[in-house]
Amino acid sequence: MTGNRVSYTLDSSLASINTAEETSERGAAQAGFDEDECQKSSMAVRGAAVNAVLHGNACDPKKKMTLAFESTSNALVITVTDQGKGLDMNNLPDPLAPENLLKQSGRGIFLMRAFMDEVRIRMLDPSSDQPGTEVTMIKNVHGESPQRPNGGRGGAATDGKEAAQ
Repeated sequence: MTGNRVSYTLDSSLASINTAEETSERGAAQAGFDEDECQKSSMAVRGAAVNAVLHGNACDPKKKMTLAFESTSNALVITVTDQGKGLDMNNLPDPLAPENLLKQSGRGIFLMRAFMDEVRIRMLDPSSDQPGTEVTMIKNVHGESPQRPNGGRGGAATDGKEAAQ
């Protein structure tokens, strides 16, 4: 990853989920996060990518997933966007409910929120036939700023606002 912002357009495939996770781990390392924080970020991105490919795009080869990274002086902002039908946040099952504990899926958003400092989920253009869902995850730099490739200056800070697509 070079520069302060980079974006990738990936196919709706299982291979793209792995690519998103690996790219995230490298991006977090380049942004100056330690190994533990890099792994947490990459696991959160994996969860978002799984949701985008499997649930959002339903593995439709005509649909794409977008993965974007923005490194600022105080945070790494990661955005995963799909081209699916959108996500109804009011209809998500509780992954900690006894009836859901042994289920294979349903923990992605829970893990994103556990591993990242901020998670925002929004439906894109709800009037469209396929509005898509955008997941923005923010990992803040804690304490002293880690050494950055450009001397600690990461461009315009987002101050918690969503990164532009």
